[in-house]
Amino acid sequence: MMRDGVVVARPGRREAMRDYWPATPPRVAPTAVLPSPPTQARIKVLHVITRFSAGAGGNTLLSAIGMDRSRYDVWVAGVPGGDLWDRARAAGVHTCEIRGFRHTLSPADLLVLWRLVRLIRRERFTVVHTHSAKGGFLGRIAARLCRTPVVVHTFHGLSFHPYMSRSRQMIYRALERLTRRFTHRFLAVAPRVAGQAVEERLAPPGLVRVVPSAVELGHIPERFDPEARRILDLPPDASLVGTVCRIDRQKAPLDFVRMAAALRSVRPDTAFVMIGDGPLEAEARRLAAELDVEVTFTGHRPDAARLVAGLDVFVVLSLYEGLGRALTEALAAARPVVATAVNGVPDLVEHGATGLLVAPGDPEGAARAVAWLLDHPLQAAQMGRQGRRRVRTAFAPEAMCEAIDACYRDLLGLPFPAGASGTSRGS
Repeated sequence: MMRDGVVVARPGRREAMRDYWPATPPRVAPTAVLPSPPTQARIKVLHVITRFSAGAGGNTLLSAIGMDRSRYDVWVAGVPGGDLWDRARAAGVHTCEIRGFRHTLSPADLLVLWRLVRLIRRERFTVVHTHSAKGGFLGRIAARLCRTPVVVHTFHGLSFHPYMSRSRQMIYRALERLTRRFTHRFLAVAPRVAGQAVEERLAPPGLVRVVPSAVELGHIPERFDPEARRILDLPPDASLVGTVCRIDRQKAPLDFVRMAAALRSVRPDTAFVMIGDGPLEAEARRLAAELDVEVTFTGHRPDAARLVAGLDVFVVLSLYEGLGRALTEALAAARPVVATAVNGVPDLVEHGATGLLVAPGDPEGAARAVAWLLDHPLQAAQMGRQGRRRVRTAFAPEAMCEAIDACYRDLLGLPFPAGASGTSRGS
């Protein structure tokens, strides 16, 4: 489907111009009794990402481990020290933590570029798939220098935003526009993110495909779980409002505390929890004390998905957000949500259907939205169920990897077997 110059790929849909290859006939004997066939070359794919952690890193990890191992040999390169490297290695993905690679611009980037060029030349990758600002810029430049046949870039969100200085915005916008000419296909995690990329001239019209950013669904409860109250040592009869986030400026944790104080003044039976850690945690604690509102700060919790299943309302007040992994996981657990209407979030949280939207930087407005959900439990539960249905249908890792496989096949001229399921051509 074409929308404002953006092609939205829907799993299961096909287009008439898509090329096919005859389906493989059934084997006439079990593989175990046949002579061993020769080893066939696999397509070598290198994902280049800045920070291999959470958000975009989680998406990239699922992209790397979910592709067909008989067809693809997948590598990941990026900034050392992210929390997903061990998981990638355990899953059999080749990993390269590039020395000197940082998430901010630095003169050392020339050395990082040289190391990426050496890696790409040595391994002769067929596809270089880049993610995030620095990873996208350096990865695409290196791929260009090495004449890599296929270069794909995923927009997990825009690399610049209004909360940056104007000079930094100009630099990041210029770098994105410079490298767009080195890119054969663009993917985006949400329709609005794709549209913004086209509007900002970061990608040409018609070359952006929307591929929902998958989440691992197996460990996420499908419905309310009251056990979270016991784990958090909170009253079982209290209304529980919470969030999961890295406690930094982007996620606006101080707005969450202000929202809690505003809500607590009219609903004193409400409890609040913030799951996660980050550089603004101490400041958020101080503000909670100043406003005389009790917020439970849990720090990082590996069981965050289970705790979220015990919330009456999940809140995300980010100032900017490509889509929001924690938000997607909360919807997968059928939690009613209140979220800021930024970037791709309104594509997932449709006001009155899968949650309520509020303006960024408006904690009082967020408090009113949370109060409405608490005061209308039947409608809130219906929003949660509709959000769960949407996420569990379209955000499974298999659907995302199928769409990425379709993108690679299209760019490499590899036809699809007749009768194969998949996304639209070039998704």
